[in-house]
Amino acid sequence: MKIGILGSGTVAQSLGAGLRRKGHEVMLGTSDPAKLASWASTSGGVRVGSFADAAAFAQVAVLAVKGTAALAAVKAAGPQALAGKAVIDACNPIADAPPVNGVLQFFTGPNESLLESLQREFPALHFVKAFNSVGAAHMVDPQFAGGPPTMFIAGNNDAAKASVASLVRETGWEVADMGSAVAARAIEPLCMLWCIPGLLRNEWAHAFKLIKPA
Repeated sequence: MKIGILGSGTVAQSLGAGLRRKGHEVMLGTSDPAKLASWASTSGGVRVGSFADAAAFAQVAVLAVKGTAALAAVKAAGPQALAGKAVIDACNPIADAPPVNGVLQFFTGPNESLLESLQREFPALHFVKAFNSVGAAHMVDPQFAGGPPTMFIAGNNDAAKASVASLVRETGWEVADMGSAVAARAIEPLCMLWCIPGLLRNEWAHAFKLIKPA
């Protein structure tokens, strides 16, 4: 599969290199391709281009930028190039404000989500929330004593969710489909919960798992 990742930070690089190891063709889109030249040379064959290049390249896209830059990144990529495609939204609506007692601050309220904002702004794209509730180091092939952790996903398009779920399982996760885009109101705050041990005690090696009856 051809996967275009919009972003150039730690999350984008981790997913890019990890998905390339799984045999996918991957391109990272960035506003400054030159700054990724050194990383790309050790990434196992990940290509680097502009946001528009990555969007045109993608069969499935990944949005992996700061939440405050998410709308602008999709606009820079060209929504027409992403129309009808599954777009994994790995972003969180983290505000430009310091945490409070280890709790991140969001620029969204409890009855809204970044995913819903993106879906309203770009209705022709099929956004699916995923990869937002764990740190970059554990996104691909997570290794925990309790077995595969759970990746919670949500989105309005069932075909897009099925495609994303398959990709998520391939990277070593169990998948829990929480339903439509509205469920992102609950999934996005998992980022807050995941970060508390790290921000308070520098503990970053953990993930969530949904336990069901035997």
